Amino acid sequence: MTPTLVRQHLSHTEDALCVDRGARARDWSEIQERMLVPLYEAVYERLEVGPATRLLSLGCGSGLALVMAASRGAAVTGVDGSSPERLALARERLLPQAWGTRTRGATRLVDGTPPDAADAQAPAYTLVTAFEPIGCLAGDSEGLGDLLTSATPLAERGAHVVLAGWGPPERCAASSVLRVGTKLADPLRGTGSWRPALRDDLEEVAQRAGLRPDGSGRVACPFGYADLDSAVRGLLSTGLFDAAIAATDQERVDKELTEALHPHQRPGGTVWMPNVFRYLIARVP
Repeated sequence: MTPTLVRQHLSHTEDALCVDRGARARDWSEIQERMLVPLYEAVYERLEVGPATRLLSLGCGSGLALVMAASRGAAVTGVDGSSPERLALARERLLPQAWGTRTRGATRLVDGTPPDAADAQAPAYTLVTAFEPIGCLAGDSEGLGDLLTSATPLAERGAHVVLAGWGPPERCAASSVLRVGTKLADPLRGTGSWRPALRDDLEEVAQRAGLRPDGSGRVACPFGYADLDSAVRGLLSTGLFDAAIAATDQERVDKELTEALHPHQRPGGTVWMPNVFRYLIARVP
């Protein structure tokens, strides 16, 4: 199952649970998305993203990674077919009116799949990113190769492709919290439930997509929140606890998630969870 299909599965679960998807998208944009900024910065710095870069972002969500690339001068295209609410927030951030008098004519946001981003009049992409970390949900890495296979024909030969994933569970404090969702989701464990990241997740996806690995790295991405309420809202916005809510109820998930977060709460009330994420750089043959 591709990450897009996994996200669609989670979206359908949200509908079944009567989740306020607009509020979820705002919580993602305002609380959770920024936790991956060190990952975006490390990749952009290493690949020298700038005015010569034409970026295609797969699963762009509410667009923070695109904003950061555009601020470096890159021409950016974001594709996301799973969350109209997140994409609407990306439009607020990225389309010309969001930049005042500056023109961002090279920015495109596409509600759909990579082929929907094809533009015969535009040069090929020089960089493709799939920043949504895999190696966390059961089934989230199995079909990512198919998604990349549909995206890489839009990129030039030798273009960089970046995949991201969770680091080893022992290096990710959030793992103990994410396990709450899996425990409560039984017997619905399967697609949509947490599982520990495997060492070669990213390499296996690249191999299935016919890409040539060309480097990798690890980045510290701590999850920091102002208080327990913000932490719960931010983590719920990921969709990683929806299967648990379906198996039990919102109140129980909120309660157990809050309890799991207590060991990570500091004396001042803030919540801090150190994590490590991996990224793999590959090239289009």
